[in-house]
Amino acid sequence: MPPDRLSDLPYADVLAPHPGPFSAGQSYECAHFDGIEAEAPQAAGARFLECAFTRVSVSGGQLRGARFSDVWLDAVRLTATDLAGASWADATILGSAAAGVGMHGSRLSRVAFRRCKLDAVNFRQARLTDVVFEDCLLRDVDFGGAVLQRCTFPGSQLRGTDFSRVTLKHVDLRGAGLGLIITPGSLDGATISPAQLAVIAPLLAEQAGIVVAGEEQPATPPSAGRPRPSPTTRRRGRPGR
Repeated sequence: MPPDRLSDLPYADVLAPHPGPFSAGQSYECAHFDGIEAEAPQAAGARFLECAFTRVSVSGGQLRGARFSDVWLDAVRLTATDLAGASWADATILGSAAAGVGMHGSRLSRVAFRRCKLDAVNFRQARLTDVVFEDCLLRDVDFGGAVLQRCTFPGSQLRGTDFSRVTLKHVDLRGAGLGLIITPGSLDGATISPAQLAVIAPLLAEQAGIVVAGEEQPATPPSAGRPRPSPTTRRRGRPGR
């Protein structure tokens, strides 16, 4: 279970405060970034090993190809930051938010998102392995063309989440609210619950080219003139004749 508190980190005792900012190609080890507001940082290729980020706000800038190994983030805000091609391994991200962040082509392995909000985050062509989104909101998040392996989404809400041309391997979507954009075959390799199937069945049918229509009553053939009396029916003549 990922640690919920900074003091629970195995390297908590050796963390040293770091005032920032982040620099391109720089290596940071056992650094604690707290309360930093970084405007448009230029830190491509930076490396962070056993670092903690608390109450950090990053607006714009780019950390393309940055490497985050064994890091812990709490109450972090990322807005329109370019993290394309970055790698994340053994990372825990708690109560954080990301909006308009570019993560395309990134690599995430053994990463836990808990109680996070992701708005319009771009995971296109990314590879996510053993990633957990727990009690998160994913709104307009784009996984187009990404590869997800052994990922789970317990308690999360996926709203307008794009799974177009995604590759799923042992992905468990049970327990998540599924507001998805998909293409044919997108959910191959996913596990869902019967209740979820009932919700997304119309979407699956549409992608399979199946037209779902209500049952129609058989049409009654039109009458071909006045009905003839049955053979057992007698016509009455005039009385007294």
